[in-house]
This record gives sequence, structure tokens and C-alpha cells, in this order.
Amino acid sequence: MKELEKTYSPEKIEGRIYKKWLEEKYFHAKVNKDKKPFTIIMPPPNITGQLHMGHALDNTMQDILIRYKRMSGYEALWQPGTDHAAIATEVKVIEKLKSEGKDKHELGREGFLKEAWAWRNDYGTRIINQLQRLGSSADWDRERFTMDEHGQKAVKEVFIRLYEKGYIYKGNRIINWCPVCKTSISDAEVEHIEMEGNFWHIKYPIAGEEGKFVEIATTRPETLLGDTAVAVNPLDERYKDIIGKKLILPLVGREIPVVADEYVDKAFGTGCVKITPAHDPNDFEVGKRHNLAQINIMNDDATIDCKGTVYDGLDRYEARKLIVKDLDAAGLLVKVEPHSHNVGRHDRCKTVVEPLIKPQWFVSMSEMAKPAIKAIETGELKFVPESYAKTYLHWLENIRDWCISRQLWWGHQIPAYTCSECGEITVAKDKPNACPKCGCHELVQDEDTLDTWFSSALWPFSTLGWPDDTEEMKYFYPTDVLVTGYDIIFFWVVRMVFSGYEQTKKSPFHTVLIHGLVRDSEGRKMSKSLGNGIDPLEVIDKYGADALRMMLITGNAPGNDMRFYYERVESARNFANKIWNAARLIMMNIGDTKPKNIDSSKLLLSDKWILSKSNRLIKEVTTNLDKFELGIALSKIYDFAWEEFCDWYIEMVKVRLWNKEDESRDTALAVLTEVLNIILKLLHPFMPFITEEIYCTINEDAKSIMVEPWPVENPECNFEGDENKAELIKEAVRAIRNVRASMNVPPSHKAKGIVVSESEKIRDTFESAGDFFKQLAGLDKLIIESDDSNVEKDSVRVAIPNASICLPLKELVDIEKEVERLKKEEKKLIGEVARSTGMLSNEKFVSKAPQAKIDEEKKKLENYEQMLSQVREQLARLSD
Repeated sequence: MKELEKTYSPEKIEGRIYKKWLEEKYFHAKVNKDKKPFTIIMPPPNITGQLHMGHALDNTMQDILIRYKRMSGYEALWQPGTDHAAIATEVKVIEKLKSEGKDKHELGREGFLKEAWAWRNDYGTRIINQLQRLGSSADWDRERFTMDEHGQKAVKEVFIRLYEKGYIYKGNRIINWCPVCKTSISDAEVEHIEMEGNFWHIKYPIAGEEGKFVEIATTRPETLLGDTAVAVNPLDERYKDIIGKKLILPLVGREIPVVADEYVDKAFGTGCVKITPAHDPNDFEVGKRHNLAQINIMNDDATIDCKGTVYDGLDRYEARKLIVKDLDAAGLLVKVEPHSHNVGRHDRCKTVVEPLIKPQWFVSMSEMAKPAIKAIETGELKFVPESYAKTYLHWLENIRDWCISRQLWWGHQIPAYTCSECGEITVAKDKPNACPKCGCHELVQDEDTLDTWFSSALWPFSTLGWPDDTEEMKYFYPTDVLVTGYDIIFFWVVRMVFSGYEQTKKSPFHTVLIHGLVRDSEGRKMSKSLGNGIDPLEVIDKYGADALRMMLITGNAPGNDMRFYYERVESARNFANKIWNAARLIMMNIGDTKPKNIDSSKLLLSDKWILSKSNRLIKEVTTNLDKFELGIALSKIYDFAWEEFCDWYIEMVKVRLWNKEDESRDTALAVLTEVLNIILKLLHPFMPFITEEIYCTINEDAKSIMVEPWPVENPECNFEGDENKAELIKEAVRAIRNVRASMNVPPSHKAKGIVVSESEKIRDTFESAGDFFKQLAGLDKLIIESDDSNVEKDSVRVAIPNASICLPLKELVDIEKEVERLKKEEKKLIGEVARSTGMLSNEKFVSKAPQAKIDEEKKKLENYEQMLSQVREQLARLSD
């Protein structure tokens, strides 16, 4: 038989094992009508990306599910790929060019795109390689890119379909503008931060009425340069006389009307609202209702565009200062009030966004949102945890038309062509030869590119060959589970769902499994500014990928943030060592003889106990994984492997292993191997590398653990009665060890043990388990009695349910100390009896608690009373 190295060294095995998996194409999924498909699409990481803890958690969770389903007999496809990440990549390429003394605009669009593609070729596979270090078993043969040839085909198809349906249109609308990135951004890319600011109260004189004015309050006084009205609520008695009158716009001198609109909240501010249709989304709607002019007073870099004024060319905030100063000098500034309010910032560069009117391309959302909303109501789509469905619905129910055009060069260029002669816009997959309206041959493609989320919204089906009617599309779509963070529900999840329904008439997946953020040990979000980021690759280098994966899943619950602790990584590494050493011990005892099959007729109590426990573990872990309770599943495997298998069962059977003449030795080895294999299979999705190495070493004919069948519950291994007997033995061993420890009796001191019980069943239990009970309890002789007539009076008595164990340790024990210990035990048991009695005499508890809970408490009380009686008997003996 092959041997395992003496020490577990992940750096020696992980690269070799992953290479084997790739070469054997174990990750590759095929259309296989004999199997049920299971599909996960990987959230495509940016080609600018470096693996961070969020990626590590997200991909570990996906890998656990895909490995579990693969072993469960599904044709499991984990579809990988990367995202072109429009703004992020363009910024990186511009920075690179600057460092080389090159300028984007000097290169021109074609030259710049060559540089961008070169960047993609250099860096696009970096994060993929890092994901492979993590052990990700994605089907890399199917790797896709959002701007690859097929991705571009799918994007054009969707754009044309939506345009022809009237869902895509071009128009002047208020959009979110980033003055630094110089592009429009969607609502989802705006983060609203509460910031300290001011309310400036300003007088707007009433035209023709000397000395009369209305007072407005604004947080953005610089935008008054673009005001085209002041609005009041039509039901506001204070202002009904001025509706329809004209006001003189301060510092500008232009006359603007007073309009009545229900949008105005009478109770907020002064009840008079300045209306700047070109610089506020709400004002834009008011302006449309009242046919107001739209005056844009800002350039793309957020400097003021007001020719002929002193403010022209000033930065928006510099202009604000000068305008406030001039208003004060003109006697039009009433007061300045501190005011905390939400300010929109670009989530990428953190610049305060500016609402601007610009000609942009939009997707009409009112109809497309409806089936995505209905999917939750019908249960066709569900979130885990369920609470995140509310977040999803809130966004969809309040969704605005989606601005999809971006003023960038890197991305999917909008397939719209404008005639130089008549201005006719033609949307087509390829540039038309001539304008369909006037026949002109000079057509210019729209310079804008599409929002990066437009292409990633198609990811679940475009990666499977859509719009072509491929076999993969028919077999693997809809996909099964989307694993993602709660921070991109708006960005991505919503858009995939409404795009899926619009293009395929189906939800792209049936379950969205939400995870939280990975925070540092103090609960802070990891960020460059705090300098608290932890590089997953450094953790892998030091502890191995399995330890990192285990740390990320330990205690993990869907939707909840988690904290990163190095102590937990070390604990995971210790667990790996424990499993490794247990496997080596078993293999050393097996030697060159292949373990025999288990003969159920030769099983001893300890064998039946561990087989029964492992059988229940299979059932529970499978249920947990089906319910996406990954952290709970791992916790159960950990507890069983460490405590039940390594700390108890291996210790129980050591005596049988040491004695090669023992007839039960082969059975012990067969059970050890069987249970170890179960542990390795259940653990494989979580810790793939170490389980592969051990499994393929101990099972020499196995190609790979990842293509082995998932363990299934075996009815023949349900030994409930034997399991209960073994648990009693364990309880007795613990009790004896605790007593010995409390009296500082070293393990080397062996003693005689006398089990006293009126129950024949209990006496038979200790009789059948005598050898390993003596070994574990540190006894050199075991006597079993029905009464204590033969028990020495100076014996220490250990109480267990329906029995006691007497240890004649007079020469080893200080009697006074033992009396003191028993009195403490007596006090503790008196308290437990009182607590339990109180619960059972409480009418509220008895009337409301489940019967099983009441019965459990009655059983506890019975045990406590019996153990108290035994302790008092022992005290009486020692006091004689």
C-alpha cells in the first residue's frame, strides 16, 4: 500500500492534485441525458481583479455545492468566466498609458482598444489562476468572457430585440453623472452617504412688487443659475395668491414663473421649492408637467457653464462659495442652517455625482419588471435567506428606467448608426451600407458603450450559447443556484432575472443563495484605506487552501457577515493534521493487507456505535447541504471526525489493533476504513485537497474522490440500542476521568473499578465493553455487581444514570478532599433537582411546551434525583 507523508504539507500536494484534476477533466460537464443536470454560473470576476476574501468565500461556497452535486450523481456544471468591467478596466489602462507617457485621446479609439485588449490578455487570466489555487472545480474548458465573440453576439441580439419592441430608446433625461470618470452611471452605482451640509435660505423677489419676495431653501445654491420656476403646493394657503406670478431669479435677473405642483411638501422647508429641471430628477418631472425650459449650467467636469458671468469655468463648489457671498452682498441671503442630508457618490471613485440632463440610451423598465416581481410571488424564484426577497422586490417595485449608455471606449459599443445627412438612427448588428430613410452612405456608429451590467445580465444564458439553440442551453438552463453577496442584488441579480424572463421566458435560476461580507477580526469592512485587507493567497501559502476554505465556512450562515480570524485558520489546519494522523495510524495497522469487507456478525459494541453515528451523520449533512446550511454541515463533520472518531473510536479499538492475534482486529480495521472513507467523502466538498490525497492513498483503485459516489444512509447500520449503550460507556469514562483529574490521580495509576447496577441491561453493557472500557477509564480490573455489598467502604463512587462506578482509591486519595468534592457535587445536584422540579411545576411551561420537551425534563429530573441519592450514600460511607 502507498503511504502518506509523515507530516501533512499542503504546499507539496495541492498543486500536484489540482494538475491531476485538470488533466483528467474531472471538472468538465457534458450534455448527458442519463443524468440530471445541476448548474451554477460563476459571478464573473473583473479582469482588473485580484483575489480577495469576498471572492474566496463566494467561490468556496459554489465549489462546495458543485462538488456535492457532482458526487451525488448529477451532471454538475460550474460555468466560469470573467467580466470586462468597463470603467474599472478603462481607468487601469489609462493609468498604465500615463505611466508610459501616452494619452488615450492621442491614441484614438482604435489604438486605445488595442491597449485594452492587450491588458485583458496580460491580466485576464490572473484571477482565474488564483481561483484555481483555492481549489475551484469550475469547467475551465468552458471559460467565457463578457466581450468574447459570442458575448458580443448575444448583446447585439438583446439590444436589437428590446429596441424593436420599443423598450430601448434614446432621449434627454436626468442621469447620474460622474465628473471624474466623465460618464453616466446607473442608480445602482450610486451610494448614498449621509453628510453634513447646509440649508441656504434665499429670497426670490416677486416681479413688479417692490419689497415682496418668496423664500426658498436649498442645499445646492449653485444650481439656481439653471432655475426655470419656483413651485408651491396648490393646497398651501400661504402661497395661493402668487401662483402664476413671476419671480426675479437672483444674480441672474431672469423672470421665472411660480407653478402649483403636488410634488411640493407644504411642511418641509419654506414650502417653496426652486425648480431646476436640468439638475434634479424630481425637478425634471415637475418641469415636464409644466413645460419648463431645461437649462444645463454645468460642464462634464462639474465646472460651471454660464457664459458672460463671473461664475463661468469655476468648479461647482467654488461657484457655490461665490454665489452665497454675492447673495449675501445683495441682501438676498436670509440665513444658513446646518443640515444633514444624503449625498449620492459614485461607488467606484467616491466622487459626488451630479444629476445632469444628457442624451442617453435607456431601457424602459415598467413592463420588464413585472415577471421578475411575479417570480417571487409564485415561488419560481426564492432567496436564501428569505428576507432578501424584500430587498429585491423593493428595488423592482421602485425601479426607474435604466440608463445603459456610458461615455467610455472599453465595452460593447452601442449598435446604433446615425445618418450624417438626415440624422436617422438605425439599430443593426452590423453597419448598414446606406441610410434606410435617405440612402446616404455616411453612417456613424454611436460612440457610447453599454453599461457593463447589460452584458453580465445575460450571463446565465449567453454563456450556454444563447441566442443559438444549443444542446447546452436546452440541458443546463435554467441554472440552479446563484451564489452572490447581498451588495450586488440591485446591480446584477435583478437584471439577470428580468433579462432572463424577457429573453427566455424563464427565471435564470431558482435559488439565490446570499452570503455576507468577510470583515476583519474587529468587524470592520476590509479596505485599502484601513489597510486591513488580508490576501487569501498569503493565507493559502502559509496554511493551505483547505484551511482557508474551512475557516471561511466555519460558523457561516447565509446572508450574515463573518469575521476573519487567523486563530480559526490555525484551528482548521490543526483539524487537517488530526485527520491526516488518524489516516496514517489506520494505514500503518492495515499494512500491505487490503481491509476486508465488514462482517456484520462480527461487529462489537464499539463498531456498531460508530457505524450508527456515521450513518446519522450522512443523513444530517446531506439534509443540511440541501438546505444550503453549509456552516452547520461542516460543524457536524468536524465534531464527529474529531471527537467521536479520533478521540473515542480509535482509542476504543487500539487494544484490538495492537494484538494481531485478536480475532476482532480485522473487523476493527474494516470499520475504521469504512468510517474514515465516509468522513473523507462528506468532508471533500469543504476540504478537497487533503481528502483527495488520503482517499486515493488508502483506496489505491480509486481514480479520484470527487468522482466517487456521495455516501447514502444504510438502514442496516442503524444500531440505536448499541449506540445508547456505547454512549453510557462514554459517560462513565468521562465521569471517571473527571474524578481522577479532580484528585490529581495520574493516568499511569491503574485501579480496580466496580460497576454497581440493579439493571441487568446496564451490567450486560459493561460486560460486553469491558476491554475498551478498562482501557479508556484507566482500570486494571473490572468487577460488575448488582449491589454494593462487596464494595469497599472507602471507595470513591462515580454516579451515572441507573448505575454507579466505585473506585477503591484510598491509598491514592485524600479522604477529606474527596468529601469536600462530593459535597460540592451534592450542592450542584440539589440545584439541578430544584430547577427541574420548578420547571415541571410551572403551569405555563407544562401547558405550552411540546410533550417531548416535558418528557425530556422528567427524565433529567429522574437522573438528577438518582445521582443525588448515590452521592449522599457515598458521603455517608466516607463519614463513617
